Amino acid sequence: MTDTAIRGLYHYAHPCRDAEETRRFYEDLLGLPLANFMQGDRVPSTGEARPYAHMFFRMGDGSYVAFFDLGRNEMPAPSPNTPDWVQHFAMEVASVEEVLALKRRLEAAGVEVKGLVDHDFIKSIYFFDPNGLRLKVTARTERPGVLDAAAREAHDALRQWTEAKAARLASATPSAQR
Repeated sequence: MTDTAIRGLYHYAHPCRDAEETRRFYEDLLGLPLANFMQGDRVPSTGEARPYAHMFFRMGDGSYVAFFDLGRNEMPAPSPNTPDWVQHFAMEVASVEEVLALKRRLEAAGVEVKGLVDHDFIKSIYFFDPNGLRLKVTARTERPGVLDAAAREAHDALRQWTEAKAARLASATPSAQR
């Protein structure tokens, strides 16, 4: 363990097909204000010569969801080896009533919404943005002490999963492992 403590999420970035389409979805529909929009012709972290736009939408806690428009109007490709329900970006609201209000607003705008899903400690809805990014909006519903108990049990549960997974992989045929 190091002395450096990560304070929280600054931003999560994802590619987008079209900056204005993405702005309409996140700002007009979800209510996240556009906080910054920048453009460049050279990627600062790699030096690669490539035009891009980078935009940030502010969430209530001061963190951001961000997008890169690479100027080609191409839909981001999904991961070829991962089910679409695995990769998602989850955002929290204050109450289940707010989750349901957002569900109604999304459906009125023609967005297909799955849920209200009860996960015992949260209730959530799921939907896709215009870029194919699966989003989750959730509200906490856990009983007092549930998350503390989960934290105490997490390492043991991980050890059990790792052992069971290793046993499944060891007994699987080579073709089933691919």
